[in-house]
Amino acid sequence: MKSPTSLLKRLVVGRPFRSDRLQHTLLPKRIALPVFASDALSSVAYAPDEILLTLSVAGGAAVVFSPWIALAVAVVMITVVASYRQNVHAYPSGGGDYEVTTVNLGRKFGLAVGSALMVDYVLTVAVSTSSGIANIGSAIPFISTHKVVIAVVCVLVLTAANLRGLKESGTAFAIPTYAFMVAILGMVGVGLFRIFVLGQDVRAESAGFGLKAEHSYTGFAFFFLLLRGFSSGSAALTGVEAISNGVPAFKKPKSRNAATTLLLLGVLAITMLVGIVMLSRLTGVKIVDDPATQLTGAPANYEQKTVTAQLAHAVFAGFTPGFYVVAAVTAIILLLAANTAFNGFPVLGSILAQDRFLPRQLHTRGDRLAYSNGILFLAAFAIVLIVAFEANPTHLIQLYIVGVFVSFTLSQTGMLRHWNRLLRTERDPAVRRRMIRSRAINGFGACLTAIVLVIVLVTKFLAGAWIAIAAMAVIYALMVGIRKHYDRVARELVPPDERGVLPARNHAVVLVSQLHLPTLRAVQYARATRPDTLTAVTVNVDEADTRRLQNEWEERELPVPLTVIDSPFREITRPIIGYVQNLRRASPRDVVTVFIPEYVVGKWWEHLLHNQSALRIKARLLFEPGVMVTSVPWQLASTENKNLTRYDRRLKRGVVRGPQPGGTDGTEPGSADDLVLRK
Repeated sequence: MKSPTSLLKRLVVGRPFRSDRLQHTLLPKRIALPVFASDALSSVAYAPDEILLTLSVAGGAAVVFSPWIALAVAVVMITVVASYRQNVHAYPSGGGDYEVTTVNLGRKFGLAVGSALMVDYVLTVAVSTSSGIANIGSAIPFISTHKVVIAVVCVLVLTAANLRGLKESGTAFAIPTYAFMVAILGMVGVGLFRIFVLGQDVRAESAGFGLKAEHSYTGFAFFFLLLRGFSSGSAALTGVEAISNGVPAFKKPKSRNAATTLLLLGVLAITMLVGIVMLSRLTGVKIVDDPATQLTGAPANYEQKTVTAQLAHAVFAGFTPGFYVVAAVTAIILLLAANTAFNGFPVLGSILAQDRFLPRQLHTRGDRLAYSNGILFLAAFAIVLIVAFEANPTHLIQLYIVGVFVSFTLSQTGMLRHWNRLLRTERDPAVRRRMIRSRAINGFGACLTAIVLVIVLVTKFLAGAWIAIAAMAVIYALMVGIRKHYDRVARELVPPDERGVLPARNHAVVLVSQLHLPTLRAVQYARATRPDTLTAVTVNVDEADTRRLQNEWEERELPVPLTVIDSPFREITRPIIGYVQNLRRASPRDVVTVFIPEYVVGKWWEHLLHNQSALRIKARLLFEPGVMVTSVPWQLASTENKNLTRYDRRLKRGVVRGPQPGGTDGTEPGSADDLVLRK
């Protein structure tokens, strides 16, 4: 019978896969576009909201600038897409920003990009999930009132799906992504057609509301507000770098197909972003942070919808299915965008772990060939953010954009050094011209993204960007510390050039509490190892028990001397440690082997009937140089019916509950005073 935990794991994760099932399917452009572009395309679902939300604090006078801000974001998008087209040609291995920066700028800058990307992946899950729930809540009010719980459930579902080894399969991503493109472009097209061709008055539900300015913005303050709106709208650029990470997944010619897909992504994202912002301006969409105080003329308990939901409701007035289709595909694409982080974060964690900057556990694959530990870490941190910020995408997005532009800027700076290095040795005029053109594109991209990064830091630092910066700094310091630890351990474990020197002698010590079968087995095994000296040791904490043990020892005429250590304060561990230390002190070149007889129990509750003296002694002896600890197990009858197949599976997971003889790996010992030192 399988245990409940084992059944639950198999239900959630599924049966384990063999390692030879690990393979990669090459993707054509029509499939690669939805697979890698879902994150970037989904950004247009919340970037317009953030532009309008930021400008709304200054009233209707500032909202008129929203199309110009969208055009400025489009210019940055064009620049970044053009820059990353150079990346995919220069680094078709798919190492992404981390590889580009590490190779060209060094390890410190590579770690900065790695920490930024890790924070970015966590925020991708939190922002995309929260925004998806907000879009569904625009159509279903019940969801908007329970958005935190539902967002957490969505993250847990995505976690379970990825633990099962869910891959970014073409069909799973293509259908909803293309449906989102058709729905958004169709909505924009129908809306503009009704307004400019049919001359109809298309008005959003919030068009008739008044917009109350929170403060009066003039001069520099107004310019600062526009910059803040631009930095919020720059969230539309998140996910553009995903294609450069996935070049190996493309069909040949890989670099050209990846570059073409990047171009298609840029055209689609810019068209949808500018179209949504322009249509929202034409239809009078108003969206604010606090409808109760910032909107005038709104009904009581007004539930504010997202920009796309308001546009769909206005454009498809009289055709309710159109509204629900737009809301549904928008929510789905946002959840798919969150899922891309579940593929990117574990892979990045595995690469960093392989480079010894993160714990090695992040480099190993789970039962279903997924990086299970990385998936669980990502889910845990994303849930913390969702709960802490109450699944509010507007608050979360203030943290989001910093990491994106840190990686953009450092990656493009690294590409500048890459082209400069190649130009020193290249002599072909045609190749040099292409390199110079690529260097100019990457140089302009580095400058522009650096400017945007400064704008983001200045305008959003107090709004929450400082949290992302602090998280990057902590992760950076943590990775440096982990690498130093691994390097220090590696230096300690390097074998010397000369041949190892054998110990002078081996002193064997058998710990004894009473004379029974486990003790006799330990004594016999210790004798079979042929040590130079062999002594049985017991601690005298009860005079009668010690005298009885000495009498039994003499009656059996065992060929091993029994040494009694007095313990006036009834301690057990310290006298044994002192005895072993004295043996080592007498001859530092000798080794001491301590044999501990132990029960192996078959029932979990049997551990409760024994104390933990064996574990304490063994744990303490581990810190003594030149001391070896050997457990001598004795299997009780309760182990005969133990399901060892299930136990093997638990061992693989690192979670076991008997039979376990106890030991240095931190498991519970199967013996205690009754076995070793029961006094």
